[in-house]
Amino acid sequence: MSAMDSTLRASLADKAKEITTRELATYAERTAGSQKANARARKVLPLGVPSSFQAYDPYPLVISSADGPKMFDVDGNQYTDYDMGFGALFVGHRHPDVLKAINAQLANGTLFVNPCEANAEVAELLAARYGLPMWRFTNSGTESTMDAIRVARAATGREKIVKVEGGYHGHHDEVMVSMKPPLHLAGPADAPNSVPSSAGISSNVVKDTIVIPYNDAAALERALASREVACFIVEPAMENIGICLPQDGYLKQVREITQRYGTLLVFDEVKTGITAGWGGASGFVGVQPDLVALAKSIGGGLPLGAFGGKQEYMDLITEGKVVHLGTYNGNPLCMAAALAVLRDICTPETTQLTIARNSMLVNAVSDIITEASLPAHAVQFGAKGCVTWAPEQIRNYRDYKATDFDLAFAQWIHGINRGVLLPPGLDEQWLISIMHTDADALHYADVFQEFVDELVA
Repeated sequence: MSAMDSTLRASLADKAKEITTRELATYAERTAGSQKANARARKVLPLGVPSSFQAYDPYPLVISSADGPKMFDVDGNQYTDYDMGFGALFVGHRHPDVLKAINAQLANGTLFVNPCEANAEVAELLAARYGLPMWRFTNSGTESTMDAIRVARAATGREKIVKVEGGYHGHHDEVMVSMKPPLHLAGPADAPNSVPSSAGISSNVVKDTIVIPYNDAAALERALASREVACFIVEPAMENIGICLPQDGYLKQVREITQRYGTLLVFDEVKTGITAGWGGASGFVGVQPDLVALAKSIGGGLPLGAFGGKQEYMDLITEGKVVHLGTYNGNPLCMAAALAVLRDICTPETTQLTIARNSMLVNAVSDIITEASLPAHAVQFGAKGCVTWAPEQIRNYRDYKATDFDLAFAQWIHGINRGVLLPPGLDEQWLISIMHTDADALHYADVFQEFVDELVA
């Protein structure tokens, strides 16, 4: 980085801190009800939230209602929702077709613990999208990746797995390794250490999870050379560090290398899923994995996951070699919502129109960044997008760690006070839902322009 670039970034960071100080005070004034509700919740819930992802500084908004692309907090503030349930609401809040399907099923029951006809219908829809014939249902993305890994281990007779540094695949032990490791523990960039992401994970589990950098096919080949690895689990586009896109040819190399070493390729499409395109990220990048894990948007706001794969691997469940269980798996209420989403709402045409609306937003934000000569860039993957505060596209976790988090936080807190609700992690991405209008989408760009004008003034 040149001395001029360093001076510019330092100046922007100083201005960002000024904006943050002011906006934190504004946040406190606007959200007294959220602060009170969170203080009450902290007496009975660790951090005052049901999931640690929902805890953020200075305290989380507490929501009272949502509709379409909008959410409303307990103080009566309105927000355009770009978080959309961490990407789970591609259909938007309270889509009328989803409500109709859920209400119709409510009249007939919510849980049978026996099959319902919709199980096969939803599985057929997923098979058509992904080109993989056999499916099982779960209740979350965590369960989906956990079960896919178990199938891979059974299919190969191997115990070790490989994941990428900075990747998130749920909160079961095997994948809670090097999610976002501190750099002083992370080791060499081309051969990262396996670092547990939580207390309570056994050392043996950590040893069986090998960590490699994303977008590095040579590192994958080195990791698989021992022929002890059951599977490589990876998001086709990493979405735990903003949006980190695969470099040209990377995923095709991954497919060839895994096949050569007898290692199964598991695509975690919990976040990319149907938001990347009608056939998911797998269809978009033109690479078919052996197994795929889904959740989030396929349930239309209800808790639903799924994993599917090639016949020879899923038949391990048929044969009783792999046991897959769950009282709520494929329950009729979630199946009714999934049918509405996959069959009626998220058609190829509607999906493409929504992605085009997101392209309009990404282009508008990119123009603002270019005109202001900011050390940032906008990234798109399907209906999702993000602003990454680095001048060049990031390739992996180490690139992400070099981004400017002062600028990211200032943008986030500035936006939330102007009705722009983004995920709180500063490294997540927005989702344009089917229910966002052009005006809803461009509201983000309008507020971003205000932030940039003040930042560079």
